[in-house]
Amino acid sequence: MSPIAAWIRRKPLVSFFALSYGLSWWGWVAGSIAPASIPYVPYPFVPIGPLLAAIGVTAVSLGRPGLRILNWQLIRWRVGWRWYAVALGLPPTVFLVAVVLGVVLGAPAPSLRQLNPWYMPLLVFAVRLINPLDGPMGEELGWRGYALPRLQTARSPLVASLVLGVLVAGWHLPLVVGGQSSPFDLVGTIAVMIVYTWIYNRTGGSVLMTLVAHAAEGIFQYESLGFEGGDASRVALLYSAVWCVAALGIVLFDRAAWRMQGLSAGGRLTRFCPGGSASMRVARIAVINP
Repeated sequence: MSPIAAWIRRKPLVSFFALSYGLSWWGWVAGSIAPASIPYVPYPFVPIGPLLAAIGVTAVSLGRPGLRILNWQLIRWRVGWRWYAVALGLPPTVFLVAVVLGVVLGAPAPSLRQLNPWYMPLLVFAVRLINPLDGPMGEELGWRGYALPRLQTARSPLVASLVLGVLVAGWHLPLVVGGQSSPFDLVGTIAVMIVYTWIYNRTGGSVLMTLVAHAAEGIFQYESLGFEGGDASRVALLYSAVWCVAALGIVLFDRAAWRMQGLSAGGRLTRFCPGGSASMRVARIAVINP
């Protein structure tokens, strides 16, 4: 066994986050230090990092049984219709509330040209759902499928969400530095992590549901609706604030979801995941006790 593989097996969670950052940031770092005379600078941010990191670290540390567990979370679709309603409806609702508040505070009424043709939001949603180079598919299997169960082994779901939220917000930092995202979005990211943890745990470990929610979150962008300058910044702040309110509401009104002990929250993965071979049982134990 190579020294790198041995280290990954000893420190799988640390290895996952290091690879997630490294695989996503390499272009940004290279582009930042490249001389201006170089005609081509790599794309500064690659969202697929967490997906590749989760697959790579799982393959090295757990092998095929671990990959089966990872895949099972992604295809877990029998969760009840109400969770589809939550995943599809909550993100656009948060966006709509932020836009309405922005207009109330003085922003011009948004343009609906993004909805022309009418099926454009559905097309955007479908592409985001399956495109590994976009945020939803590039992130969810890593953050929720790999990192969250392990963070919950020794922490409550709320603390695990906050830890993950800070790490994911930091991972998005190149977008803020490059002007593609607002600093307010980093705060909103932490709130979204709490909401997605709630969806993930309440659906018995369904990455599919958080993937759907993440894809629905990006159907609309306030810049494309005509908000510019100070109005765009104000709506961005409101969007993050509404996500914070949503996260706080979920914590307060579903307190049982946050009182679960970390081990039992991660243990859901063991009870729901099919397969009874000895190798699968070893992989499950490794997931719950990283």
